[in-house]
Amino acid sequence: MSGQEPPAAWGIHGLGVHIPQRRVSNADIADQYGVDPEWIERMTGVTQRRYAEPGQATSDLAVAAAERALADAHLSARDIDVILVATSTPDQLAVATACRVQHRLGADRAWATDIGGACAGFLYALKMARDILAASRPEGRALVIGAEAFSKFQNPADRSTGVLFADGAGAVVVGPAAAGRGILCSTQGTDGSLADIVGIRAGGSAEPTSEHTVSAGGHYLHMNGKAVAAYFHDVFPRIVDTLVRLSGLPLAQIDLVVPHQANPRMLRALSLGLDISAAQLVVTADTFGNTGAASIPMALYVARAEGRLKPESTVLHAAVGAGMTWAGTVQRWL
Repeated sequence: MSGQEPPAAWGIHGLGVHIPQRRVSNADIADQYGVDPEWIERMTGVTQRRYAEPGQATSDLAVAAAERALADAHLSARDIDVILVATSTPDQLAVATACRVQHRLGADRAWATDIGGACAGFLYALKMARDILAASRPEGRALVIGAEAFSKFQNPADRSTGVLFADGAGAVVVGPAAAGRGILCSTQGTDGSLADIVGIRAGGSAEPTSEHTVSAGGHYLHMNGKAVAAYFHDVFPRIVDTLVRLSGLPLAQIDLVVPHQANPRMLRALSLGLDISAAQLVVTADTFGNTGAASIPMALYVARAEGRLKPESTVLHAAVGAGMTWAGTVQRWL
């Protein structure tokens, strides 16, 4: 693009996912949590989920998804300038999972780092990738990955998280796009006063690992389900309203609404109240569970495979994550 005007926009050029093979039905876990399979489906809408194998780490899922996204974009790893991995379940503390992904892909031109934001992390990373390219790499490419291995952090006695969260990875390649296409607008926010209602308490500097933290279950994922649901019900409509205003597109002109895949029963009820039709809404958590930062690219992949996501489709994303964090994006699919 040397000698030409810099690109006016940035969008997704490649999409790939890794869905673990291990399928876990409600019947497989119902006895463990002291409920029946029908109760799980009735309360959450989830019928099954996927778990990584015991020897698989988050980076394994991320690399597999990234390789497929690169192939979909007809690029090699050496074409990538930056790698952002959104995850709440990193391989380890102190070392970014993105560094392991960069090495294993052979993306030796790229710098790499992890992004927080929990379930909103993919949209945080997508926004950051767009801004990084706009500021310093207008002809470049970014690899944005959402990857989670929640099964490694499940409390075997806590049904509030155990029936809902699951594993998977999704990746996209972000690059230049024509004006009026790609990422049209974004919005983000945080309410740190609610940082304790969902997360993994122990293992960091505030509660270093000890016999007490292990015996108390501090290294498991925990969630105050009622508080999280209340926050989701409050902020999700506000994200949608903000994106409609920023994009200038009435909700009726949005082809697809692809949210982070929280409780699918809650998603459908909220969307109905916002006049988001079943034809617009993409829900995949019924069969994949809540895969956190991976859930939006995984849902995009399914929508494209089903023929619902097409070139020029307008797509609205909304996500709410631990922290509490939230984010939204509207894009016109390339």
